Amino acid sequence: MKMSVRARRLQRNYKRNSKQTKLSLVSLMDIFTILVFFLMLNASDVQVLQNDKSVTLPESTANTAAKETLLLLVNQDQVILQGKKMADIPDILASQNEVIASLVEELNYQSTRQASTLTTDENQPAPEGSAKAITIMADQAMPYALLKKLMQSCAQAGYTDIALAVEQKTPTNQGEGV
Repeated sequence: MKMSVRARRLQRNYKRNSKQTKLSLVSLMDIFTILVFFLMLNASDVQVLQNDKSVTLPESTANTAAKETLLLLVNQDQVILQGKKMADIPDILASQNEVIASLVEELNYQSTRQASTLTTDENQPAPEGSAKAITIMADQAMPYALLKKLMQSCAQAGYTDIALAVEQKTPTNQGEGV
């Protein structure tokens, strides 16, 4: 039996459309590879400290970048080390002691924890003479007596590399027009 022109056209289109099409993923893989490398390179430049809404940081024009260290957060009510409450501010200010005992104890624990994880290839502990670093993130209205006690406590525990967290502001050009 002879097929009509219409029937042949329908059969030809059916054969053409019933075949599986192949999707070329090579170009998509190239794009995603470039995207992954871009994100890996640029993610290392960003350093963000956890921010607490109860703390207003002082402003500074400092250009040095923050290092990853222990974070000591001081708000209006309490002192917090790495998310763990150490003491209440009114108790610290009322105390005659120059150091905060609970903070010194926790810092000593943190330093022994870090010393056990920081070993060389030959399983020897890191040298004890190296300065341990800590960052104090405190409100700009913090009393100096409290800051002094915090720094004294950190120094007694061996944390002599103390940094104060600030909010970076753009410097104003006061000397222009010369």
